[in-house]
This record gives sequence, C-alpha cells and structure tokens, in this order.
Amino acid sequence: MALSLAISPCPNDTFVFHGLVHGRVPGAPPVDVTYADVDVTNTAAERGAFDLVKVSYAALPWLLDDYHLLPCGGALGRGCGPLVLTRSGHPDRPGHADRPDPAGRADLSGATVAVPGDRTTAYLLFRLWAAERPPARIEVVPFHEIMPGVAAGRYDAGLVIHEARFTYRRHGLTALVDLGEWWEADTGLPIPLGAILARRGAVDPQAAAGWIRESVRQAWADPAASREYVLAHAQEMEPDVVDRHIGLYVNEFTADLGDAGFAAVEALLGRAADAGLVPQTSSSLATAWTS
Repeated sequence: MALSLAISPCPNDTFVFHGLVHGRVPGAPPVDVTYADVDVTNTAAERGAFDLVKVSYAALPWLLDDYHLLPCGGALGRGCGPLVLTRSGHPDRPGHADRPDPAGRADLSGATVAVPGDRTTAYLLFRLWAAERPPARIEVVPFHEIMPGVAAGRYDAGLVIHEARFTYRRHGLTALVDLGEWWEADTGLPIPLGAILARRGAVDPQAAAGWIRESVRQAWADPAASREYVLAHAQEMEPDVVDRHIGLYVNEFTADLGDAGFAAVEALLGRAADAGLVPQTSSSLATAWTS
C-alpha cells in the first residue's frame, strides 16, 4: 500500500526525495507524492492529510500529538535564513542598500509586510526579531508574489526564503535584514526551517528515517540521477540557481539533525513559547522523536 508524501517542489526537497519517490530505496513502500508550498502542507498536516509531510518547524507545536518529528530529510543549516526585503533600503539606514544588517532592529512599525505563511518558520523568526517594533500590517501572500509585490510598491517589505536569496537584486530589492545571520549571531545555532514528519499509527518513524537517509545518500552519490526530476519541478529556476539552492539547503543536517540541530529547534520553539507565539512543547525533541 502506497504512502502519501507531501513535499515542496523546491530543489532541496526533490533532490533529497528523488530516490524514495522513484522506488529506488530498498525496502521502502511505494509513494504517492503531492507537491505544495509549505504553508499548504502546514495546514494539511493539521488534518492528518499525509503519512510523510514536509512542514515548517514553527508548526510543530500544533502537530506533534499526531506526528513524529524525523531527524533527517528537512532543511536546517547556516547562512540560509530568511531575508526581509525592501524596495530601496530603510530610510533610517542610508548607504546600506545592498548589505544585510544582522544586528539591526529597523523600525517597521508603520509598514505593511508580505509573508509566505502565518505558521512558517520565516514568519516566526521575523516575529521574534521585530517584537519590539512590529509592523502595522501583515499580509499572507503566495511566495512567488512577494518580491514582485514589494518591487511594485504594494508592500513596504517582504519576507522571503530559499532561492530568493540568489535572485532578489534582479527585482531591484534590498536586504534589510538577514534573519539567519541575526539568529546565528544571537544563539550560535543553525537556522531550523523545514521538518519532515511521519504520521503516528501510519508510519514507523525509525523505518521512515532509514528510507530518507538512504534517499539522501543516493542523491549525494549520484547527483546527475535526479537532475531531470529536480529541474522539472524547479519553477523556472535557472540551473545555476538550482545548484546553489541544493548546495545551501542540503547539508549535514539533512542526513541527521544531531545535537546542534535538535538544540536549534528547541531554542526556536522555546523562545517562541516564552513570547506567547506558539504553544509549549511537552518534551525534549531529541530524546523523544520516536515516542
């Protein structure tokens, strides 16, 4: 019986899951795959819609009663955090148009900010960063509409992730802050972005982790095998952007979160719970991921 899997069409996900999706992982069941933005999968996971699903780490507090967090397959790393973009730089910071400001607390109190989802990790990081001076208005906008919307003046700022790191200057935009640099400077930890969950009662989490790790191993061993599949889902990304995307988001934490990865997730959710932004999680994720 096939397992249902939901991942994004982004190159890091298709690269990692190529082997599993295409039946190349020994012992793994067949997979029916759905491709959707993470804001969609966050909502679907609340309904228990998929057996294996990619979600935002920020959504975990609402999902762990029904899903196991797997220690592999997701997106977590360094130098890969979300960016807050503006059209021409913040007026209080002239001369800093092209340099992200990891330590600054720019005043967005009168701004309208476009974000890719209200339970995304990017938005949770933004809320922690902007806690002292939150924007006047937040609009949830499909990811592909954020940069054009900021460039056209529909939004004062936009929160972006993934390949936008490599392409935002093409839209005439400026990085007001790199939230990943801010997070790393403040905590010393990597940035937890996307998690892979296994539905309780439907998937053995240890078996699923084994399948995913083998899929990752195959992807690294023979990158050319997944090339056509990755490019077919890359939403008009140029091949060099695809390569940079994979190089940044598929890393040692993809194969295993390890102590640093779990510490990063617990720090993010702990800070957010202390700020009243998410419910408190009840146990250590590192020691209880199969419980």
